[in-house]
Amino acid sequence: MKVVSLLPSATEIVYALGLGAELEAVTDECDFPPEAAGKPVVSRSALPQGRPLSSREIDEAVRSRMAAHLPLYELDRELIERIQPDVILTQDLCRVCAVPAGQVQRALREIGADGAAVLSLDPHTLDEVLETVAIVGRALGVEDRARELLRTLRARVDAVRSTTLRLPSIRVFCLEWLDPPFVGGHWIPDMVELAGGTNLLNGKGRPSRAVTWREIRDANPEVVLFMPCGYYLGEAEEEAAELYQNAEFAETPAAREKSVFAVDATSFFSRPGPRIVEGLEIMAWAIHPQAFPEPGAGVITRIVR
Repeated sequence: MKVVSLLPSATEIVYALGLGAELEAVTDECDFPPEAAGKPVVSRSALPQGRPLSSREIDEAVRSRMAAHLPLYELDRELIERIQPDVILTQDLCRVCAVPAGQVQRALREIGADGAAVLSLDPHTLDEVLETVAIVGRALGVEDRARELLRTLRARVDAVRSTTLRLPSIRVFCLEWLDPPFVGGHWIPDMVELAGGTNLLNGKGRPSRAVTWREIRDANPEVVLFMPCGYYLGEAEEEAAELYQNAEFAETPAAREKSVFAVDATSFFSRPGPRIVEGLEIMAWAIHPQAFPEPGAGVITRIVR
C-alpha cells in the first residue's frame, strides 16, 4: 500500500504502526521519527522562508494569505501523480496546520489520481486524538497493531488520571501564541483536566482563540504553560523571555511564584499523535511536581525573570 502523509501527526502514527516503509511522501515539517525527514517532500509551507519570523510576523503572514484566499501550503502535484497513492492522510481541522482535505481532493481530480482514498483526521478532544490511531490502523489494514498501541496509550492516560484524582486542582493557563496571545484549545483543555488542573479561558473541544493580557491576569493562573504552536523548546524559550515584560502577566500568581514553563509544543502538544500522551505526562509534572517524575532534558523549562 502506498501512503502519503500531509500531516506530521499522521506520519508519526504511520511509523508507530510499523508502516514507515509504505510511506511514500511526507511534508517538510515531518521530522519524527528522524527517518521521516528522509522521505520525499510533497507539501511545503508557503510562508516566507529565510530569517526566523517573530510570532507577530507569522500571524500577519498567515492572516494576509488567508484574506487573499491564498493557500498556506504548496502541494507537489507532479510527485503525487508519479506516486499514485492508495491513501492520503490529511485534515480539515486547521488551515494553518496542513493542506485541507478538500484542496487535496480537487488536486487529485485535476491530475488524474482520484483513485486515492483521502482520509481526514480531525480530532477535537484528547480521546479523539487517541482514536485517530484506530482510524489510521483500519484504513491501512493493521487493526490489531492499532488496537495494541491504543491500549498502551490509554493505560498511560489512566495512570495520570488515577494519580491526579487524589490531588487538589490547580488553575492552569495554556498560552498557545504570544503575539497576539492565544489560549490553547481542542485537546489541550482535556489534557489540563486530566493532569490535575482547572483549565482557564477555554472549553474542552473548542478551538484556540485570541485573548487579552487583562483576561489572562484576571483569570489568576497558578501555572502557565507556554506552548506556541509549531515551536520546539528552544524557540519557545526565546519568546518566553518576553512574558515578564508584560506588566499584567507579571501580576499573575504563576509569574510571582515562578510557575511559568515553556515546553516543546511541536513534539508533545501541537501534533495530535501518539506523543500527545507524553505531553500529558509533562504537563502533569508541571502542575503537580511532587506527584510525578520530572521529565527528561529538552522538553520543558521553567521561565523566570
